[in-house]
Amino acid sequence: MSVHHTTVAPVQSENELAQELMPPKRYGVYLLNDDFTTMDFVMHVLQNVFFMDEARAFALMLVVHEQGKGLCGVFNWDIATTKQSQVMDLAAESEYPLQCTVEEATE
Repeated sequence: MSVHHTTVAPVQSENELAQELMPPKRYGVYLLNDDFTTMDFVMHVLQNVFFMDEARAFALMLVVHEQGKGLCGVFNWDIATTKQSQVMDLAAESEYPLQCTVEEATE
């Protein structure tokens, strides 16, 4: 007498399936304006941490200067926090109070 074993996959709820299909959250990395960090240093950060060309870096540097905050890019959590750390390390090494924040993107 032969016994057949069948394997039944566990039933997933709709909520579990929706969570599996959701793309990972994205996070915006922002530079904040201050009264001490030079525009040249902000340009340096944008070109060397965010790999912007000179024209794009200049335009964003002006946004930061005039509006107080500028979006440098949108990334997954690991990359966003790595970029933030790189900015903060460069600022500290150069003795600038430049601040960089990471915020969940609202796309």
